[in-house]
Amino acid sequence: MSEDIKQIGQRLKGLREALDMTPEAFAASCNIPSEEYLKYESGEQDLTISMLKGIASVHNIDVSVLMFADEPRMSSYFLTRKGKGLAVNRVEAYNYQTLAGGFNNRKAEVFEVTVEPKEENSAIHHSSHAGQEFNMVLEGRMLLQINGKDLIMEEGDSIYFDSSLPHGMKALDNKKVRLIVVVL
Repeated sequence: MSEDIKQIGQRLKGLREALDMTPEAFAASCNIPSEEYLKYESGEQDLTISMLKGIASVHNIDVSVLMFADEPRMSSYFLTRKGKGLAVNRVEAYNYQTLAGGFNNRKAEVFEVTVEPKEENSAIHHSSHAGQEFNMVLEGRMLLQINGKDLIMEEGDSIYFDSSLPHGMKALDNKKVRLIVVVL
């Protein structure tokens, strides 16, 4: 797994230890099977954004503390300068940069995501999570699969969808893709 996933696991473990909870008790508090939770904490398995949001909600912390080790400080606005959002590589081919990570009690997670091109026949990483998602392509072309349906998206195209459906993306034309992703 990537170093970023391991760091998220370490922050998860730090939260659990700060709350003086056993792994089993912490997992139960978040409605996660113990064996699965231990894989998250050790960095062996990636967590979805909605799972991180759920853990953060249960334990009354901001999700960016788990994702980026950054304590939010703003409650009226939070400005992210170009290229300055905290970054994490959750999935090997995707680079997430938070655009709203410093705002307290936000209702959505907002990211600039860069998808690097991969080999033509490489598999697409699919995920699903509770809620809804908005994507808007800023640069490049990509294949977006939602629940088995292939959609080609080009610069300026956007989509809003039920994120509980399996979905994944792939850069096309052997060029990187940049997009805005909003997870609600």
